[in-house]
Formats: sequence, C-alpha cells, structure tokens
Amino acid sequence: QLVESGGGLVQPGGSLRLSCAASDLASGFTLDQYAIAWFRQAPGKEREGVSCLSNSDLSMHYADSVKGRFTLSVDNAKNTVYLQMNALKPEDTAVYYCAAELFMGFTVQTMCDIPRSFGSWGQGTQVTVSS
Repeated sequence: QLVESGGGLVQPGGSLRLSCAASDLASGFTLDQYAIAWFRQAPGKEREGVSCLSNSDLSMHYADSVKGRFTLSVDNAKNTVYLQMNALKPEDTAVYYCAAELFMGFTVQTMCDIPRSFGSWGQGTQVTVSS
C-alpha cells in the first residue's frame, strides 16, 4: 500500500516535498528493492512519468521538464519515497502519484513511459502552482 502526502498550493518558484509511505511490502524485501516512480496527471492529459528509479541497477530517470528541479529519494528506514520539487512552475500543476513494482522488467526510461508497468499505486496528491 502506498500513501502520498505533501501536496498543496504553492506560488511559482516555490518548493514542495511530496512523501509516499509504503506498507505491506513483500516478505523479505525492502523498499529499495522495488522499482519506484513518481507520475503526474494534469486535467485532460495522460499520466506522465516524472521520475523513476530502477531496482536492477539503481539508475534514475527524470522527465526533461523536471530535470535539475526535482529529486527522487528513498528512505529505507522509514519505508518512504520522497519527491523534492524546487523552482515550481504553473505547468507542474497536476495530481502526483507514487508507484512501486517488485518485478520490473523494463529499463528505467521505459518504465517511466509505461505507467502500467507498475502494479502498486497511491491515491494521489494534488499539487497546484499558482500566484
């Protein structure tokens, strides 16, 4: 089970940190053994991969639109995934979802392109960037 938090209303140029608390992990596995991702979906648009972390080689992928501004991290001790978002823009406005998958068969970039490659999803948290 994944539960996101930390969304809200922020002015352009501001920052937010989203959290995704994971529970009921597969027996014997830790969170960093899962492929992890943050996706977002704006009204009328398809779900977009924001950042993905591979569980096979620990490589990371960021969408071009967020490179240099967003950072994905994992705290294994807290079973929590974070998305630090800086220099936010109005176009970052969307519902943000975290996702996890233990048996990921895609490369880090491909998994970000195919939301259905992830089997576990949170309920989403709204991020609104507006003055």
